[in-house]
Parts: sequence; structure tokens; C-alpha cells
Amino acid sequence: MLVNPYLFFKGRCEEAFKFYASCLGGKIEAMLSHEGTPASDHVPPEWRSKIIHARLVVGDTVLMGSDNPSDRYQEPRGLSVSLGVDSPAEAERVFHALAPGGMVRIQLEQNFFAVRYGTLVDRFGIPWMIVCQQPT
Repeated sequence: MLVNPYLFFKGRCEEAFKFYASCLGGKIEAMLSHEGTPASDHVPPEWRSKIIHARLVVGDTVLMGSDNPSDRYQEPRGLSVSLGVDSPAEAERVFHALAPGGMVRIQLEQNFFAVRYGTLVDRFGIPWMIVCQQPT
């Protein structure tokens, strides 16, 4: 069984996934717009270029997403995309790559359970948690 986050955006999925690919070092394997699909007839013409499905592979995990029309879009609440990284340097790099234009909730720092831990909401409204565990 696989558990993968599926993120919804208010019309900025393509921009977000390109940003995430650059920040996380992942590879976009799918970026499908409504145009040319059966869904194309069920959305307004200005929405046809919006993303119906995106897939980003980062290591052995997958992040997926799509655009949601504003009348169906809801801000993410009660969750974070958690990134477990192997080194404090990678935690710093990823945290500072995702943060511009967003809001840092907890500064990245060492605490009782992690060498580095911090949380933020990126410029697309997606909550992230960056964790570099204590060595065991």
C-alpha cells in the first residue's frame, strides 16, 4: 500500500509543481491539462489550460495534485506535507527553498526530537514540515 499526498491548487498547480521539482530535486512525470480530455467540455474555456492531474516523483515518493475551480477550492487545514531529510544541511536547503513568498510557522532549528525541525506554508498555501531526525 502507498500513501501519497494529493494537493489542490486554485489555478496554480503547474507553477507549484515546477517550483517543487526545483526545490526538492524531483522529476515531473505527468502534467495534464483539461484541454483535449473529456473534462474539457465540462469546464469554462479559461479553465481548459489548468491542470487536471500532476505527478512529481521525489526519490521513492510521489506528490500529486491538480487545480480546483475557486468555487470548490478549500485551503488546506489540519495537515502538512512532511519531508524527512538525511542531513541538517539538506533540511536548511529545502526549508529556505520553499519559504520565499510563504509564511514560516516554526523556524528551522534543533529540538528534543530532531536535529532540524521547522514548519511553513509555501506561497501556494501548502503547509510543509521539514524534519531531520536525531541519529539512532
